[in-house]
Amino acid sequence: MAASPLTETVTAAYLHIPFCRRRCYYCDFAVSIVGDQPPLARSGASSQYGTITAYLEGLLQEIRATPARGNPLQTVFLGGGTPSLLTAQQVEQILSTIDRQFGIVPNAEISMEIDPDTFDREKLQGYLAAGMNRFSLGVQAFQPELLAACGRTHTREDIDRAVEWLHQLNVQNFSLDLISGLPHQTLEHWQDTLQTAIDFNPAHISVYDLTVEPGTAFDRWYEAGSKPLPSDEATAQMYRLTQQTLTHAGYEHYEISNYARSGFQCRHNRIYWENRPYYGFGMGAASYLDLKRFTRPRKRSQYHQWVSEYVASGGSIDCLTTPPIEILLDTLMVGLRLAEGISLTALGNRFGQGAVEQILACLNPHQQRGWVEITNGDRTSRIRLSDPEGFLFSNVILSDLFESLS
Repeated sequence: MAASPLTETVTAAYLHIPFCRRRCYYCDFAVSIVGDQPPLARSGASSQYGTITAYLEGLLQEIRATPARGNPLQTVFLGGGTPSLLTAQQVEQILSTIDRQFGIVPNAEISMEIDPDTFDREKLQGYLAAGMNRFSLGVQAFQPELLAACGRTHTREDIDRAVEWLHQLNVQNFSLDLISGLPHQTLEHWQDTLQTAIDFNPAHISVYDLTVEPGTAFDRWYEAGSKPLPSDEATAQMYRLTQQTLTHAGYEHYEISNYARSGFQCRHNRIYWENRPYYGFGMGAASYLDLKRFTRPRKRSQYHQWVSEYVASGGSIDCLTTPPIEILLDTLMVGLRLAEGISLTALGNRFGQGAVEQILACLNPHQQRGWVEITNGDRTSRIRLSDPEGFLFSNVILSDLFESLS
């Protein structure tokens, strides 16, 4: 099996801002803890942290050392960690450096993750002036007991204020991040959470089912399926309720965990789901260029050492090209997360008709169950997972595909 070569067009960049006040109990991301901030931090006092300043110097060095490929960026995403611990001036410095090195198209989607208790109206206004035009608000839950159970630092009052400021400043493109399956969370909690989110009228809602990751506090405290975690059946009910409630409220279920008003799908994240190339910058960030994946060191000291070597090498990264079978598996894994699924015609053109026949044979039992749908259009046939049952059992389907094709 051989993947046909692709014309490399890189239009997206992810920048990792690793700093957090504390580590949430479910988090296994590459983060660096800076502790609680003084009261003035919301308006910009986070710049006093020497570790943040030093990190940004390394991040900007990495950006400047990365060869441009001649394509202005269409999406930029600041993730974390907690990017809203940065000042507006620091965000502007990052974006201007990106623009000078790669260019940013005028209508680019420029996103930023923000936490409710780390900014105020003035700081948000500064982010907008710096060029941000999409915000992802890390709510996770609205109930105080659930916020405490997962280690969040913000309160329900912080959430209310944050959303009010977004509306006051006419930020149309903002998303709310929610987590289902939290400790002590009931179906009644979840129904209230969904309705509250709808009442806030965001353009986009992301809903993630809690995964107990190795090495996290939750991993030390809980066993899968044990109380106080909801049962598998309860979390499945939450997923079905989410799909029913949000689509009824006018949100399109365009990806397994994401819902959007018309015209407000996350353009940046679609780059990942369509398995297209992207730049990655910062501690623990991954990039995908020339069919090669590379992840930077997850520790701050090791990242700074790597940046020094990267700059000295003239922006060269030594890594292996992803084998064709892995590209195919990655394409299936991320593409089947999308509601429209994957074009069988495109798969055949890229990986060969034999691969398509293997895929269809493997998916046939799941199609009989109603979990997989195969559609025939005028120009192409597509495979997709049914909503919600196919999405619910996506891990089973993907596991079978991986076993069949590996």
